[in-house]
Amino acid sequence: MPTPEFVLKLREKIGHDLLWLHGVTALVRNERGQILLGRRSDNGKWALICGINEPGEQPADTVMREVKEETGVDVVVTDLVSVTSDARVITYANGDNTQYMDHSFLCELKPGGNTEPFVGDEESLEVGWFDWDDLPEPLAASTVERLALFRRYLDNKANGDAHALFRFDGEQR
Repeated sequence: MPTPEFVLKLREKIGHDLLWLHGVTALVRNERGQILLGRRSDNGKWALICGINEPGEQPADTVMREVKEETGVDVVVTDLVSVTSDARVITYANGDNTQYMDHSFLCELKPGGNTEPFVGDEESLEVGWFDWDDLPEPLAASTVERLALFRRYLDNKANGDAHALFRFDGEQR
């Protein structure tokens, strides 16, 4: 999907000034443990499936919608892995400046749903399943960072510490 309508309306009022948005990221794994990635049309880089929360939409609903729209794959959310604020300001080709608060979710395939990815909209050039140890290049920097969070979370969960990536003071474990 192109830029959401609510963002376009805000941009009419604020121009290219910094806009704070809530985003979502999905780590979708299939039964073989592969992860779902899309090659973005805006920069040609491979990335986890992500998107922008619409006003009033729950972040978990957003991530399921974005995965379906971009890849055709049906998922259910199993875990909220992290909520992180990105200190970087992203400047898009049109001059828009944005920062994101990202909600990263672990997802699994929806029983009885579609599991075969296809390019579902103009945001992706390609989509597919990849082994963790054989990811396509180039990967988006945000995907590299979030994959590290997901790996740490999954390792912690496997070791019985299912809810702690961060201490309350914000430091990573």
